Amino acid sequence: MSDQTEMRKASHIKICLEEDVQARRKTTGFEDVFLVHRAIPEIKRKKINLSTTVFNNKLSAPLIVGAMTGGAVETTKINAAIAQAVEELGLGMGVGSQRAAISNPKLEHTFAVVREKAPTAFLIANIGAPQLGRGYGVRETRRAVDMMKADVLAIHLNPLQEAVQPEGETDYAGVLKKIGEVAQALDVPVIVKETGAGIAAEEAKMLEAAGVAGIDVAGAGGTSWAAVEYHRAKKVRDESRQRLGENFWDWGIPTAASLVEVVQSVHLTVIASGGIRSGMDVAKALTLGADFASTALPVLCPANRSSEEVKKTLQFTIDELRNAMFLAGAESIQKLRNVPVVIVGKTAEWLRVRGFHPELYARRET
Repeated sequence: MSDQTEMRKASHIKICLEEDVQARRKTTGFEDVFLVHRAIPEIKRKKINLSTTVFNNKLSAPLIVGAMTGGAVETTKINAAIAQAVEELGLGMGVGSQRAAISNPKLEHTFAVVREKAPTAFLIANIGAPQLGRGYGVRETRRAVDMMKADVLAIHLNPLQEAVQPEGETDYAGVLKKIGEVAQALDVPVIVKETGAGIAAEEAKMLEAAGVAGIDVAGAGGTSWAAVEYHRAKKVRDESRQRLGENFWDWGIPTAASLVEVVQSVHLTVIASGGIRSGMDVAKALTLGADFASTALPVLCPANRSSEEVKKTLQFTIDELRNAMFLAGAESIQKLRNVPVVIVGKTAEWLRVRGFHPELYARRET
């Protein structure tokens, strides 16, 4: 089983590097979100403070590299490159599912290398909800955290991917209870993250009641894991799974809509991810209420080359965020969260139908 998992992890990375795995017709919804331009910002761009604190960890900017990989020998260099970059920039990162390393200790180094390269960075360990449904519990989740001396544990939800994947695990019965048990038992905060299909208000409230410390919405509009599994199925000529991947390619709640639903429904730390492709996206996510943002796919190709390439990619995103803050007249992250925002189009329509009030964002006074 561990060998199969390792091969699958390597296949996922290869597909993401070589194939089109982006949403096709669905967007994140950030194109419907507009910060109000300040012709007289009354601040100095070079004096803008991007720093923030998340789970008692200070970040130089409200940005981390999201969970991508690990659990296959060839992915070690990717995790190492990202870790070195975030350490030097004062950011943070998450890793992919640690299931393979829990099954096979020989693969632990593919994750442990992250703390070796990033001794002071904010790090997030990762276990899949399907594994909780199949017997994983406090012991395994503690091992995942200890493996990389992580600051936080993420439990990822990926029912869409599992439903399309040939070897997918689709037994989610009892998962919420297990999430609660882990959240209560661990010494580090536990967050729950989706993997590209978003989280609705209903699940957000259930997760808050279960005792989690944060939610990563990981909405639709960025990488589609149905698309990744489509490419796997196509390679082995599995027509049934290929068709599922094709038809569910764009399934999910757009990131901007999911973010507003979660922010307005719970009092938890909220992470924006799912199609975060620029500093402008980060700025918009923060104005909608996110505590920080996470980006993944844009970092993958650079990480496959070197840590310097990762740094360049992340620095450009940070520079874009600074520029957006300057033009919105926000000299700190806290002030950015309170600037007026106009939400229009499909995102505004979605939110109104779901009982939320997009117009409230436009009425803010800085």
